[in-house]
Amino acid sequence: MRDKRKVLERFSRVLDLPADIMAGLPRISIIGLSEILIENHRGILLYNDTDIHVNGGAAVIKLHGDKLSVAAANPGEILITGRLIGIDFVYI
Repeated sequence: MRDKRKVLERFSRVLDLPADIMAGLPRISIIGLSEILIENHRGILLYNDTDIHVNGGAAVIKLHGDKLSVAAANPGEILITGRLIGIDFVYI
């Protein structure tokens, strides 16, 4: 698996593409304490107003907070709003 990642990283440098996109990894953008944009996700695993778990491929992204909600979602990205308290990554 590590060899595959090295090849993808090298390939992305040659083509001047973001390594995370080439490797199929999620890109997470946190805006303040109330918005999180996750790009290149693989679906929602758990959803309630205090916890949202998102499949990030190599890891599950666990968001903890208050009044969490999915403000927008499509196959490529998801926007989560609410009061963010913490983020955990559980590697698969």
